Amino acid sequence: MKAVILAAGKSTRTYPLTVTKPKPLLKVAGKTLLEYNLDQLTGLVDEVILIVNYKKDMIIDYFKDSYQGIKLTYVDQPEPLGTGHALLQAKDLIQERFILLMGDDLYSKQDIQNCIKHNYCVLAKEVDNPENFGVLELIGKKVKNIVEKPQMFFSNLANCALYVLDEKIFPFIENLRKSKRGEFEITDAIRELARKEDIFYVKATQWTPIGYPWDLFKFKDLLGIKGNAIGNNCKIDGVVENSIIMDNTLVRPGSVVKDSILGDNVTFQGTIHSNENATSIVKKIPRKAGKLGAVIGDDCTLEKVNITTGVKIWPGTKISGIDIKEDVE
Repeated sequence: MKAVILAAGKSTRTYPLTVTKPKPLLKVAGKTLLEYNLDQLTGLVDEVILIVNYKKDMIIDYFKDSYQGIKLTYVDQPEPLGTGHALLQAKDLIQERFILLMGDDLYSKQDIQNCIKHNYCVLAKEVDNPENFGVLELIGKKVKNIVEKPQMFFSNLANCALYVLDEKIFPFIENLRKSKRGEFEITDAIRELARKEDIFYVKATQWTPIGYPWDLFKFKDLLGIKGNAIGNNCKIDGVVENSIIMDNTLVRPGSVVKDSILGDNVTFQGTIHSNENATSIVKKIPRKAGKLGAVIGDDCTLEKVNITTGVKIWPGTKISGIDIKEDVE
């Protein structure tokens, strides 16, 4: 069996972390998001087709041509024209049933195993805020449609964007019209497929979509990591609490880092404040982040700084001896 992982997107919502790398290469506890997903596929598939574009060479260089015995094949999506268009790039490589999943959402092997018991399947999870998700419209136990961010409540089953499909999906994709946001959506093709075939759903036991930097904390908790998630080759001499530190990062003596995310190759000396319900200052992400300190991109050197809660600092920043009260791009 094959799996197709969509990993082509630019992901501006996770800036500054994804200015320098694609989201699937973000690390928690020294391991990339894509590695965690590939781990769930071991023993279930023989080949994974990775749809790539944004900084694709970084993904190819990192994983090469195999992972834990799984063959890896890379296919470029030349334009960002949606999930349906992304899958269509793999058409010539698929003549059988396959698993389709996102490269930056985190799934469990048990849920995937339950899905592949069906010829066609959608993974779904009960949520408290269905208006923020694509929601399954059902007839009995079968999927009739997937409605994106419904204005009126009819179900709390959110689409986890993991599907079991086969080659019959491709003609429906080829006949798609662009959605309101100008993309070819896989969910529209699945709606058309549901008119011809029985598509079942499985309730997810765990699913973590990584839409914003602070969603990495949810994933850390899901992994059962209490306290800090420290990457490879880091040196931590200051006080660090409930933070995610990526690879090759130095926190100097006397520093205080709480509820924060520090990228690769960061040198930090100073204090990061953390408050409840911090709101990002960046207008691109006007969303409350819960308890949050700072998000610091790769290759930053920050010496003797005092950082206000919720601040984001773009990669390559070098600052010394000041209070940082707003985002640094």
